[in-house]
Amino acid sequence: MGILRLGGYLALAFSVSFFFSCSVASPADGFLRCLSAKIPSELLYTQSSTNFTDVLASSIRNTKFLTNATARPLCIVTPSDASHVQAAVLCGRGHGVRLRVRSGGHDYEGLSYRSVRPSEVLAVVDLGANLRAVRVNRLESTAWVDSGATIGELYYAIAKNDSRLAFPAGECATIGVGGHFSGGAIGMMMRKHGLSADKVLDATLVDADGRLLDRAGMGEDLFWAIRGGGGGNFGIVLSWKVQLVQVPPTVAVFNIAKTVDEDAVDILTRWQHVAPSLPSDLTIRVIVQGQQALFQALYLGACGSLVATMGDQFPELRMTRADCQPMTWLQSAATPFISFGRNGTLEEALLSRTAGQSSAGKIKSDYVRRAIPKAAWEEIFSWFTKDGAGFMMLEPHGGFMGSVPAAATPYPHRHGVLYVIQYIAFWQQGGDGTAATTWIGGLYDLMEQHVSKNPRRAYVNFRDLDIGQNDGTPESGEVWGERYFVGNYRRLAAVKAAVDPSDYFSNEQSIPPSR
Repeated sequence: MGILRLGGYLALAFSVSFFFSCSVASPADGFLRCLSAKIPSELLYTQSSTNFTDVLASSIRNTKFLTNATARPLCIVTPSDASHVQAAVLCGRGHGVRLRVRSGGHDYEGLSYRSVRPSEVLAVVDLGANLRAVRVNRLESTAWVDSGATIGELYYAIAKNDSRLAFPAGECATIGVGGHFSGGAIGMMMRKHGLSADKVLDATLVDADGRLLDRAGMGEDLFWAIRGGGGGNFGIVLSWKVQLVQVPPTVAVFNIAKTVDEDAVDILTRWQHVAPSLPSDLTIRVIVQGQQALFQALYLGACGSLVATMGDQFPELRMTRADCQPMTWLQSAATPFISFGRNGTLEEALLSRTAGQSSAGKIKSDYVRRAIPKAAWEEIFSWFTKDGAGFMMLEPHGGFMGSVPAAATPYPHRHGVLYVIQYIAFWQQGGDGTAATTWIGGLYDLMEQHVSKNPRRAYVNFRDLDIGQNDGTPESGEVWGERYFVGNYRRLAAVKAAVDPSDYFSNEQSIPPSR
């Protein structure tokens, strides 16, 4: 047994053959016995543990997955050290038990903690319990963040070290860093600074052989793949080194709602042309719900300049100085976007790991490359009067995003993309969701004529099993994989073949190794 010191971790480099030599009554028993020998008991929750269900449910954000309808894990490992993750991988491979990896639990299809296949034997490695440190280096303007941290915790730690530093990521505080970065990570500052994945400098990862690797050890192909190729594909990323960005001492935000009677259709139609071409310091996203469009903006500057820019480039919105709210960047992350108007302190908004989605839901996504005409928007708005109607969120690209080659990271939706759409339907826990799922399916079908084609694109962090699932062949991965990754899919499959040829890290939408 050797010792490997890497990225702040002291990890045991176990011999694979030791674990493969375990011989007990069944694969499940052997796996649990193997884990128990190498991981402290307080970090391991089996189905017989009194608090197993509570731990499993602790970060399930979509309540429809609180049922027993799909395969439940044999156990949940809550590692506090890299060696525990290595042990889980080697014990799993030695005894035929696959691992699902969870950081924040926001996977829309729940694939980070469940299997759609009832017969699958799996365990969960839950990074959010203990591997959640954030270490900021003010002199370098960098940070190391563990995969189990939330983006709220990351934002808070950065700003408390230096209020002029920030990081481009998403808008929900409880999102786990591991899954978020693995899918690229869009957010309100991507037009200025790009995706979270664009700012990753290094990472530590446990691969399918149980080795702990940094960027130099994993090589540039694997380092490329983990920055947008989707979570649960190539190994277990434990931590990320990221480049922080400069923000002004005060930013400006606004939230302006327009109803259909207040020309919401005309304004939204115009927004499609304006939002992707605005100065990159300004991002305006739109939430469409009911008969209203809510325009939400983050501007990395002062209110006076924002009012002037809006008057010059988007007068249709009729934004005034009274609409503008000056605040710090950290406040902007906590108040108008992350907390969605909930009351509370910055700490409560950013550091609570229990706030978030409390209903069941279904999510789908699209990319728009050509503006949708006004007449189509009128028809689309009519769908928000139907039974089960949810909402749409439109997030503009352009700016920095349009300047990055599609192959720079696995996230390919760069040049020519106007905006990404997230469709969200939800229902209360215990309901059957028929009306909501019928609504989102019908709206998605309607939108096909207006969105990207050949392939119809989707965002991997808005996971959607409707667009395809693996059936054990590399070809099945292309059905859904090219929609998430377009021209980058085959390179991802080649990386998978090189680093995990036996396809140990596998789920319903994991990258299969190319032949």
